Amino acid sequence: QVNVAESGGGSVQDGGSLRLSCRASGYGPRSFCVGWFRQTPGKEREWVATLYTGGGGPRYADSVKGRFAISEDTGGNLVFLQMNSLKPEDTAVYYCAARVASIWDVSTKVCGSRDYRDWGQGTQVSVSS
Repeated sequence: QVNVAESGGGSVQDGGSLRLSCRASGYGPRSFCVGWFRQTPGKEREWVATLYTGGGGPRYADSVKGRFAISEDTGGNLVFLQMNSLKPEDTAVYYCAARVASIWDVSTKVCGSRDYRDWGQGTQVSVSS
């Protein structure tokens, strides 16, 4: 049974750091895709970063490139989003999502930002100025 759950949100000041964790299970031993997304009230959900598990490459939205880093633990069950140099505009509910890797994902070892079907409940990140 697939399960996705994130944790680690909180409140920090402008320039601070937070690390979010995502536990995604039920995808078997093969590599799969994990993505981080965020949403603020009245706006569409925004893609933040993706990772092809098992040593694949990360991808980042331009808005977070150079400040955020997505990674996984050696056991492959946890994916992290390290957020540095946080800005007030990073304030949002952050969601972790996962899905089976597509043929394109497997061939490139990089995950796309679409078609995620399994989602966590979300965790609030608030950055004050």
